[in-house]
Amino acid sequence: MLSADLIREARLRAGLTQAELGRRLNRAQSAIARWESGRVEPSLETLRAVIRACGLELSFSIYNYDDSYVPFIERNLELSPAERVRHMTDVAEEMQPLRAAVARARGA
Repeated sequence: MLSADLIREARLRAGLTQAELGRRLNRAQSAIARWESGRVEPSLETLRAVIRACGLELSFSIYNYDDSYVPFIERNLELSPAERVRHMTDVAEEMQPLRAAVARARGA
């Protein structure tokens, strides 16, 4: 999600107009419009201030990149929708004994 999308989403969640958000930040409504349109990219510090002015918090995390699922997605995209449904139905049936075992273990 781009900063423009984050700003617009935060503003809308807060129920604010661009002008109201601008007043909270001591910025012109036109600055808010430029950020939301993506014409101007605010700094990370400004982005966090905008989100806070909307009563929300922007948090970040760093994770190891994991592309181990990409081959699975690529294989599934080669299938037709009907083939995907059939495949997932087969997988669900194969999982049934495992689900039953888990249910028995939880009941014990």
